[in-house]
Amino acid sequence: MENPFTHEYFMKKALQEAEVAFEQGEIPVGAIIVVENRVIARTHNLTELLNDVTAHAEMQAITSAANFIGGKYLKGCTLYVTLEPCQMCAGALYWSQISKIVFGARDDQRGFMSMGTKLHPKTEVVSGVLAQEAADLMLRFFASKRK
Repeated sequence: MENPFTHEYFMKKALQEAEVAFEQGEIPVGAIIVVENRVIARTHNLTELLNDVTAHAEMQAITSAANFIGGKYLKGCTLYVTLEPCQMCAGALYWSQISKIVFGARDDQRGFMSMGTKLHPKTEVVSGVLAQEAADLMLRFFASKRK
């Protein structure tokens, strides 16, 4: 039997979180952290609710996963996030020593790749997983704000 726990499977869960953010008026970015095919953190952007520019989905996920694990390093964990992390989040992910980052849509203006931000040398990156779905959600969100 084929393994049901694919990157697409987990990215769909991150997209569900992004939808929650959208419904709450937050920029629709969702994130989950997985270890051994088990979701240990499930979050989305909370910058508006918390009035905190650092309350990105990834930052919330790092904190939640670290609390779950009981330690600050996320070795053996995979972050699934709908949008390429910004340089602030990439810096936090660097220090967390997360093993893998899987993201959906690129952020050509603010993403860590465009900004030249480095991740931990042992962190693997997979990009473009359900990228169109993630990008469409962002476009829909900003179109709704322009009305």
